[in-house]
Amino acid sequence: GGDRVIAHYQCLSMRLTVVTLYGVFTNHYSANGPSRCLLLELLDISVSELLLHSSNQGCSMWMIQHCARDVLEALAFLHHKGYVHADLKPRNILWSAEEECFKLIDFGLSFKEGNQDVKYIQTDGYRAPEAELQNCLAQAGLQSETECTSAVDLWSLGIVLLEMFSGMKLKHTVQSQEWKTNSSAIIDRIFASEGVVNSAIPAYHLRDLIKSMLHCDQGKRASAEKALCSPFFSIPFAPHIEDLVMLPTPVLRLLNVLSDASLQCEEEYEDILEDIREECQKYGPVVSLLIPKENPGKGQVFVEYANAGDSKAAQKMLTGKIFDGKFVVATFYPLSAYKRGYLYQNLL
Repeated sequence: GGDRVIAHYQCLSMRLTVVTLYGVFTNHYSANGPSRCLLLELLDISVSELLLHSSNQGCSMWMIQHCARDVLEALAFLHHKGYVHADLKPRNILWSAEEECFKLIDFGLSFKEGNQDVKYIQTDGYRAPEAELQNCLAQAGLQSETECTSAVDLWSLGIVLLEMFSGMKLKHTVQSQEWKTNSSAIIDRIFASEGVVNSAIPAYHLRDLIKSMLHCDQGKRASAEKALCSPFFSIPFAPHIEDLVMLPTPVLRLLNVLSDASLQCEEEYEDILEDIREECQKYGPVVSLLIPKENPGKGQVFVEYANAGDSKAAQKMLTGKIFDGKFVVATFYPLSAYKRGYLYQNLL
């Protein structure tokens, strides 16, 4: 019930990659009588929306790695505390613009491992085999001999990552007899597919990571902590320009603004710098502004705002704006990379 979920949130919202709970209040004017409401932090785009925008091409390896690491860290924390999320799916993984990470939301089906008080768990298409069996038995009024454990969350994440890589919804695939007979072969086929843009990238570490989460035997499934040790997380990937358009951060990056001639003329450079600062301050306080004169990042404009809300407003208004006769392209930029002075050279 509501009190159980609130107790979960009070325990779990302290972790960075789990949604933060700000407070709880009772709505006495609900049509169905008084109801408990949770006040949660405002997050941004969900993985479900990112999949829609990927147009069946799949997400970039940078985004998949980012999402996988963040969600595994959340699960490692939850599972260490003895909780099972039990409804992990693309719609329940959202991007935090302020903290620059993916966060896990919606604990409506969560339970304490060994003390499951929810009959039906997980969403169709992301449901582990043992949960599928349990749900079927519960529908028939029977008790399952096998308890669902934290391993059900790893199964769900494995499917989510496979969908992010392939750009395809896999609900019908994972419900097919072929999948039940030899899921490993289907995963191999997805990674070898010429239709998958990412297939050119050596992604066998990701393939093996996903396979470790999708064992039909829950006892053989990798734990969240073990999955975080995968070699996949040691590979340095750079974000694509599409990633930086889709995932808001407090830092805005402006392209197609300065010419080489502007960079070489100090007086013209200073004038443009002031013009850009004046324009950008219309949308919120500017913490810092950087225009590198050399590669990497030569001629790109980096504007750090006090918060992501101001950055999002600026991105919306500046995209397509004409500056010095050129159409401005505005994307976001990872605050962590910007703070370290790390400027990705090749983002396209």
